[in-house]
Amino acid sequence: MEEAQLLYVTTPVAELGITATPRAVTSVFFRAQPPTAASGAREVTRGEAQRLLREAADQLEEYFAGLRRRFTLPLELRGTPFQRAVWEAVGRIPYGEVRSYARIAAEIGRPGACRAVGMANHRNPAVLLIPCHRVVGSDGSLTGYAGGVEAKRLLLELERNYKCDTEPEAVSSNVSKETLF
Repeated sequence: MEEAQLLYVTTPVAELGITATPRAVTSVFFRAQPPTAASGAREVTRGEAQRLLREAADQLEEYFAGLRRRFTLPLELRGTPFQRAVWEAVGRIPYGEVRSYARIAAEIGRPGACRAVGMANHRNPAVLLIPCHRVVGSDGSLTGYAGGVEAKRLLLELERNYKCDTEPEAVSSNVSKETLF
């Protein structure tokens, strides 16, 4: 079994933890709410982190600097088929845009499953890489988020500001069926 490593990075919104094996990122989370997946990982400094963990930290820094709109990291995420379908749909939300829980439910062929979509979003193991902060209430209201509603607001504001400053090709996260377990 490959050893998982854990690296904490400071961002403008909060301190984030990243776990990865040499093959894939396994979680990105707010330090205040570590997932079970992080419990077996060995904490390392940036200097001792394996290549993929350093690359994940670099891509997060680029995102917060407005230089990255799409993460290009291999992911190994565990979830139910329903959760994976939700995460895949959320991963297609373009940078700087939002979608409602109802729209995500409809996109995955489960209209009326808004609450279940919210629960799948709540269990997102890779915040930012799967941009669950881009999912809002049907009326556009900012609803629950692992890092808090204020963090969600700041992330959406950051994306809107950078999207307006430079309007290159709008891209979304790299979540696809191939990246999810």
